[in-house]
Amino acid sequence: MALSWLLQDQRLADRFLGLTGLSPDSLREGIGTREVQSAVLEFLAGNEGDMVAAADALGLTPERIVKARDALSGRRYEV
Repeated sequence: MALSWLLQDQRLADRFLGLTGLSPDSLREGIGTREVQSAVLEFLAGNEGDMVAAADALGLTPERIVKARDALSGRRYEV
């Protein structure tokens, strides 16, 4: 869902590909992998405006995006 939202905006899609080093072909090939999913969430979490816009469009909270990113990357935080 987040990737689909991201790819609807050419500016965001270009920035995502540029920052991650993924090509359109490698993105298509890896679309279901943990690495690509993690890269998408890391990208969104790295820019508050994009994260809030994505969360709003997807009916999520920004915190949910951060938690999903953390879960995919194996990050664990003790409180």
